[in-house]
Amino acid sequence: MKASVAVILLTLFAFASCVSSRQIGYTFNQKYSAAELKEDVVLLKKILEANHPSLYWYTPKDSMDYYFANAINSIKDSLTEIQFRNTVSSVISKIRCGHTSVRFSKAFTKLSEKHRYPQFPLYFKVWDDSLVVLGNTFQRDSLLKRGTIVTSINGKTNRQLLDGMFDIISTDGYSNNYKNQVLSNNFPAWYRTVYGLDSQYTIKYIDSLGKEATTVIKNFTPAKPVKDTSGIKDTLKKVFATQVQFRPTRKQRRQEKLFAKRSMQIDTSINTAYIRITSFNGGRLRRFFRRSFKEIKEKKVDNIVIDLRENGGGNVALSTKLAKYLASKPFKNGDTVAAINRTFPYKKHIHDWWMYWVPMNFFAHKQADGRIHYRYYEKHFFKPKTNNHFDGNVYLVQGGVTFSASTMFISTLKGQSNVTVVGEETGGGYYGNTAMHLPTIELPVSHLKVVLPMYRLVMDSTRTKNGRGIIPDIYIPPSSVAIKKGVDIKLQRIRQLILDRKKATTSK
Repeated sequence: MKASVAVILLTLFAFASCVSSRQIGYTFNQKYSAAELKEDVVLLKKILEANHPSLYWYTPKDSMDYYFANAINSIKDSLTEIQFRNTVSSVISKIRCGHTSVRFSKAFTKLSEKHRYPQFPLYFKVWDDSLVVLGNTFQRDSLLKRGTIVTSINGKTNRQLLDGMFDIISTDGYSNNYKNQVLSNNFPAWYRTVYGLDSQYTIKYIDSLGKEATTVIKNFTPAKPVKDTSGIKDTLKKVFATQVQFRPTRKQRRQEKLFAKRSMQIDTSINTAYIRITSFNGGRLRRFFRRSFKEIKEKKVDNIVIDLRENGGGNVALSTKLAKYLASKPFKNGDTVAAINRTFPYKKHIHDWWMYWVPMNFFAHKQADGRIHYRYYEKHFFKPKTNNHFDGNVYLVQGGVTFSASTMFISTLKGQSNVTVVGEETGGGYYGNTAMHLPTIELPVSHLKVVLPMYRLVMDSTRTKNGRGIIPDIYIPPSSVAIKKGVDIKLQRIRQLILDRKKATTSK
């Protein structure tokens, strides 16, 4: 059996159709004819109909047909890549699948790094109908400082502005908090993509007296690099090259990368371990989990705070590994993990399709419902670890970016007697999502890339399918006052919860 699988793999590797990513003579953000772009949209619809298992999960077929037809009919003239991406993204967002996203072409992405755009100058924290200044590229601006509440831009209310940007961002179901966080991460880029740039902006905001005021700001234009003709830069390079003690070693750089993905600190004053995990990919997480929980047990730590606010998901096996250290009983990843097709009728336009064809044909099986099921995930129960298992108080911190595998992790533990979920609604769906295998479609004309999730995952069929993310046990929304002061109100609240619990315990 192993030999035959190996032969098939080698054959597929040798003869697999390659998706052409080369864009000969490409001009940055170039235009394509209306007829060509319509062909891209028609092809995309056919590919999704053939392979996407949740195309009509939240949006009925007749509605999706309407959105595609409307997109095709709206293309009456040539469009730039940005304009066409907006058109495609608007349709894709209607699927209400956070993993089905649209990306620019490889050539656009590569060349965009060389372009210094003017940009909208304000960064915002976004939630509900609120826009609160996080940063201002004009650092000397004394009015629009961090923590300032903005109420409109160029006559558009916050809600009008956000709805326009929400329209091209994909999320699971109706969990719009993911969209809020995406915009919070880079509001200027999304503003430019959707609304373009004006020469100046009329901003209405709440001043220091609590009254609405108005000011005008201009675009921020990054300074162009000045060509050095003096030879000073070369001299400085030589000087710094000799200062070896000031240059981080390879080991130090590696440690910095690991620290950016995961870290643990123990606050002895409240006997609490704070673990921050920004991804379930890489980061030598297995070793990190093993060492961390060993240290937690040796130091007899009572509380663990696991911060997943920056964690967009990753390897399910790694999120499962972490859950084993905390779960009080055996658990499984899903009640249903199923695809609608294990062949790729349009493989010519799908990157590395054969890498997904193999597991779908050798490890998944067609069931009576006609779908291809991953029975291992549907049937296998993972047992909690006995070595260094933690039975103390657990606080899970979540937010809009908490997605995919990190949502699966939290959903496994939510409701457990020693677990408290704190923060905001997750971006990832609580009932389920569409993911597991994620090949990429590349459209032949525009070369836009569209992620194609292959499996529908229902984590727990007894939950209500309402399209929402995980609702925290203790909801703590953002605050303009906290943003202005630069304090983390969620961690502050957890610290107070731990102190209150400790006080209640000692008073008995």
